[in-house]
Amino acid sequence: MDDHVNIRRVFLYTLIASVAVSAVIGIGVLVFGNFGNFSVRIMMTTLTITATSILGLACGAYLETGRGRWLPLAGIIFALLAAALTLLIVWDVYDDSEVFLKTTGSVTLLALSCSLLSLLSLARLDHRFAWSRIVAFVSVTLLSGILLYVMWFEPEGDSDLVFRVIGVLSIVVASVTIITPIFHKLSSGETDVEKIDAEIAALHKRIAELESKRDSLADIT
Repeated sequence: MDDHVNIRRVFLYTLIASVAVSAVIGIGVLVFGNFGNFSVRIMMTTLTITATSILGLACGAYLETGRGRWLPLAGIIFALLAAALTLLIVWDVYDDSEVFLKTTGSVTLLALSCSLLSLLSLARLDHRFAWSRIVAFVSVTLLSGILLYVMWFEPEGDSDLVFRVIGVLSIVVASVTIITPIFHKLSSGETDVEKIDAEIAALHKRIAELESKRDSLADIT
C-alpha cells in the first residue's frame, strides 16, 4: 500500500514541479520577449511531463484503492513510454520514420485509454449502475482498437462507416464519462448494513493477506 501511495506522490510532485517550470518560462517569455527554439522545446518538455503526471495520477489513484492492478500499472507504463517517445520528437533525436510516429501515437492512445478507465473505475457504483462500467470498458476498448487500426493500416475507400462508428463510440465514451460521477453520487446512499458488509469484506481480505505474509515469514525462519 505504501508503494501505491508513493507512486501517486511522485506523479503529484512531478506535476507541481512541471507546472511551476512552465509558469516561470511563460512569465520569462512575456517579460523578456525571447521565445526561441530552445524555449519552445523546454516548454513542450514541461507540458509533456505535466500531461504524463496527470495520467499517472489517475492510474496511481486507482492502484491505491487495491481494486485493480494490471490496468493502472499498464497505464503508468504506457504514459512513461509515451512521454519518452514524445521527448525524443521534441528534442529532434528520433529517426524521423513513419513507424516511430505511429508507435508514439499508439502508445499515447493506450496511455489515455488506461488512464480514463482507471479514473472511471474509482467510482463506487450500486448494482443498478454497474452496466455503465461495462459500457465504458467495451466502448473505450473498441474505440482504441479502431483508432489503432486506422492509424496503422490507413484504410482507403468511399465508405465512411469506420468514421461513423468512431463518432458513435466517441459520443458513448463522453456520455459515460459524464454520467459516471453522477452514478457514483447516487450510489453513495447505500444502507448502513451494506457499508458494514463492505468494511467486513475488506477486513477479511486484509486479514488473509496478513496471514499469508505471516506464513511466508514463518517458513523463512
